[in-house]
Amino acid sequence: MERDANFAQKKAERATVRTHFREKYRLPKNELDESQIQLAADDVELPKELAKMIQEDNEEEEEKDSVIAQLSNIQNLDLDSIKDKAQATLEDLKQSAEKCSIM
Repeated sequence: MERDANFAQKKAERATVRTHFREKYRLPKNELDESQIQLAADDVELPKELAKMIQEDNEEEEEKDSVIAQLSNIQNLDLDSIKDKAQATLEDLKQSAEKCSIM
């Protein structure tokens, strides 16, 4: 019975990790995972290593979100000058390609 209880606990821990990643990557929920967690009577504790990995992933996501948010808040961005520079570069590449003896 003790072995079965330990096995159920491990299954619930794995289900908790899968549930976390399903939420993170917006995948569909799995009823089997939810039932395994409920069978463990919500007494599921993740191993310290996995909890640390999840925390690091969350921190990385927050950093990415903050960088993207900062980029979207740039107000002094001159799109016309960037467009002109890109077109000039493209024209230079075309001219150098025409001069190429191999092509």
